[in-house]
Amino acid sequence: MTVPFREATIDLDAIADNVRHFRRLTGVEVLAVVKANAYGHGAAATAVAALSAGATRLGVAEIPEALELRRQGVHAPILAWLHAPGERFTQAAAENIELGISSFDQLEAAAAAAAVDSPVAVHLKFETGLSRNGIAPGDWGRVLAEAARLERIGRLRVVGLFSHLSNTSPADDRAALAKFEEGVAAAASFGIRPEIRHIAATAAAIDLPETRLDAVRIGIGLYGQSPFDDRSSAELGLRPAMTLRGAVAAVRRVPAGTGVSYGYDHRTDRDTTLVLVPLGYADGVPRSASGRLPVSIGGRRFVNVGRIAMDQFVVDVGDTPVSIGDEVVLFGDPTLGVPSAREWADAAGTIDYEIVTRIGHRVPRRAS
Repeated sequence: MTVPFREATIDLDAIADNVRHFRRLTGVEVLAVVKANAYGHGAAATAVAALSAGATRLGVAEIPEALELRRQGVHAPILAWLHAPGERFTQAAAENIELGISSFDQLEAAAAAAAVDSPVAVHLKFETGLSRNGIAPGDWGRVLAEAARLERIGRLRVVGLFSHLSNTSPADDRAALAKFEEGVAAAASFGIRPEIRHIAATAAAIDLPETRLDAVRIGIGLYGQSPFDDRSSAELGLRPAMTLRGAVAAVRRVPAGTGVSYGYDHRTDRDTTLVLVPLGYADGVPRSASGRLPVSIGGRRFVNVGRIAMDQFVVDVGDTPVSIGDEVVLFGDPTLGVPSAREWADAAGTIDYEIVTRIGHRVPRRAS
């Protein structure tokens, strides 16, 4: 079997299983978050897999991401919630994209995009303590009054009310939930009664049942990664969907004292074998993990040596027999004995969200 030079294999069955797991766990609708090319997994294929397993909506950050899904033939409800200043919503409205609204100006722009007898679907976002986008509490009355008016005259349809949690602590998240419930009550006082209320992402969906409301937005959990430092994906009943692979591009037997990669941050302390792996920071391999990055070759674990370069890095395999073309598993499902994205994140001083999302565009994705 020929091993790909570099490839990210995406297990769509794992994505579907993760959706089913969250449906069983929470008992509410699952909104599958497929922003940033589905955290690097491929947005359209991920969306189809998630919807086939019972997700009812998709979530993206920006309208262009939603429009690309439409072009790929995805017709399910899609919510986009982060908009450029002065964004016009005409094309989004024409494609039935649901809009997250965080200001009075955005509300007016959404209403202006409505066609005759075709109100624009919106989710009003309340700022509840994260200090990012969202309608500020001082503006709730003004925005809600106008949203109610626009709904009555058929320009808008308020599909949802939502917010985000900080995941700082259960107490902080419960405080944000209480603030959100104030917003829901205020909306009801203006006659706004949405189809769904949603505030929980993966972490809260698992740990804070009271935040599940009508729907949960599942991002990192959709891809089988854990949002917690103290619990693995397997302990949460999740299956990692991405496996990053490459093929050994060169094998070199070297004497003790040989320098490795730029700057000679590493010199061999014995006669040994060095192998070249053809992925680098242009492909999403974190340079900050140089000298600590785990990989699996021939079922055995090794750690890279020297600096990770743009296109490649080096692994010291000692006296282990390795040949050009042998498979290298960079990360995948740790229950199969290979390194995990979390281990990579620990080596780089970051989070597993960033590891999977930053896998570069020249790494082909292959659904399995």
